[in-house]
Amino acid sequence: MRFGSEVTRLMRVLRIDPPGLVVGTIFYTWSLTPSLLPRNWAFQGLIGGIAAATGYAVGAVIALAAERLLLPKATWWPPPPRVRRWLRIGVPVLCLAASLVALYYGVGWQDELASLMGAAEPTFLGYLRAMAMSVGVAVAIVGAFRLLRDVGRWLARKLNRLFKIPRRVAGVLSLVVVLFVTYALIDGVAVRGGYMALNAAFSASNDTTRDGAVRPTLPEKSGSPQSLARWDTLGFEGRNFVSGGIRAAELAHFNGRPALEPIRVYAGLESADGPDAQMRLIVDELERTGAFERSTIVVIPTTGTGWVNPTAAQTFELVANGDIALVAAQYSYLPSWMSFLADRREAADAGRRLVNAVHARWLAEPAAHRPRLFVYGESLGTQAGEGAFDDLNDIRSTVDGVLWVGPPNSNRLWHSLVERRDPGTPEADPTYANGLVVRFANDAAGIWRNPDEWLSPRVLYIQHRSDPVVWWSPSLLYRKPDWLAEPASGDRTPTMRWYPFVTFWQVTADLGNAAGVPDGHGHNYGTVILDGWVAVTQPAGWTAADTARVRGALEALRGHDGPEK
Repeated sequence: MRFGSEVTRLMRVLRIDPPGLVVGTIFYTWSLTPSLLPRNWAFQGLIGGIAAATGYAVGAVIALAAERLLLPKATWWPPPPRVRRWLRIGVPVLCLAASLVALYYGVGWQDELASLMGAAEPTFLGYLRAMAMSVGVAVAIVGAFRLLRDVGRWLARKLNRLFKIPRRVAGVLSLVVVLFVTYALIDGVAVRGGYMALNAAFSASNDTTRDGAVRPTLPEKSGSPQSLARWDTLGFEGRNFVSGGIRAAELAHFNGRPALEPIRVYAGLESADGPDAQMRLIVDELERTGAFERSTIVVIPTTGTGWVNPTAAQTFELVANGDIALVAAQYSYLPSWMSFLADRREAADAGRRLVNAVHARWLAEPAAHRPRLFVYGESLGTQAGEGAFDDLNDIRSTVDGVLWVGPPNSNRLWHSLVERRDPGTPEADPTYANGLVVRFANDAAGIWRNPDEWLSPRVLYIQHRSDPVVWWSPSLLYRKPDWLAEPASGDRTPTMRWYPFVTFWQVTADLGNAAGVPDGHGHNYGTVILDGWVAVTQPAGWTAADTARVRGALEALRGHDGPEK
């Protein structure tokens, strides 16, 4: 019985609540179930701890309610001391055993998911670290809330003693004060201070240049000696963008016919004094490079730091054989996921400014001689691009087509189209108005699954079933989404289930690994962008052999135009 006494003493010292421990264990085992992407031990440890702490709180609240409302009426309550002692011993042991069993099955589920995507498979011993980390995270979260509770109780006693405020009123007042001060500290100090610190940190990295990125000498590129946008003002991603690209000689080699030097126009945050001046610089650069004399202009609202997917840029240049101008602008120093959390309104505003500036200058060209005007966006860049338009009619009256890849779930236009999808079509692969104007696809084959007419200008969303950027939403906390109620297909495992609170944190963790899986899964779209681009732009005389040729060229060029993410 000495072991039992030690367990009982430990639970008293740690103030472990048995019902909280039971429900916390249930939530922890839920966290081990599969989600959209394979999870390494660190991500699993984090979400496991958050889930366990959430379950502990739920269990403690249920126990408190039962103790005050139900158990006083029960004749068998409280149980004998011997039973209570055995419960204090047995509950932790059973919870530990259940957690280990769930951990074993969890590793198996992760192996299946990793095999489905061709990713590295975790091991049981490796996942034991996740369990230890989950315990630490859960203890820290529960401890923090207990500290706030103790502060509230101390404040309530002071209010009661010093100001003779009734205990219940003092309790409510102390709760309000603690919540207000905590919110003020988090919002005013942690969030805003952290945002400023991160912005300053990434501003410094914006001044660096990737190894291998050199100042262009061609006049068709921003940052060149002839450019109005200085090389040192373009930012890290801008310098990477303009130093890349496929030369005319390479295009001629891949396409088998003479080619033009592609135009790449870019303006960084430091290239001009303010957003309006930045847009004037963009237009001036388009005019300087002769962009309006090309057959195609592609406006690319960027992700947070100004990143442009090099595979997408190369695709556009190959398909057009260099007779094209790509234009982009930086609007933030922060990476895409940080901008998504802190800068979503700015992303939409930046997209609107860029599209409107280029479109206004494009309208000044004679209608018979205007180049075709397209918009491309990826990830947060789709949110920036959507910000330029009110609805589908606005898109169709402004540009010649749009390709959006990996749109965040919070995108206004995307969300409204999915919500109003044709009856009977799944959320994960929706059809809107029978695909007459806008279409959704999970892969290359899905672009043409609808044989009916597709009017021009065309709008196409490409979205993987396993992309957490597309499916993450705060509503996962409390509501089962349609895409999880639908039969699983493609690269979404059928063993994924929805659990309140837990699924939200699972998909949140998946965001951190969204680009860490092979092409064709998660947030890595690879060369399916080529299939989407051909579908939207409809190049004259294009054949399947042309698509295969360009795909081969993209494989040969992989890694030659900067990092993929």
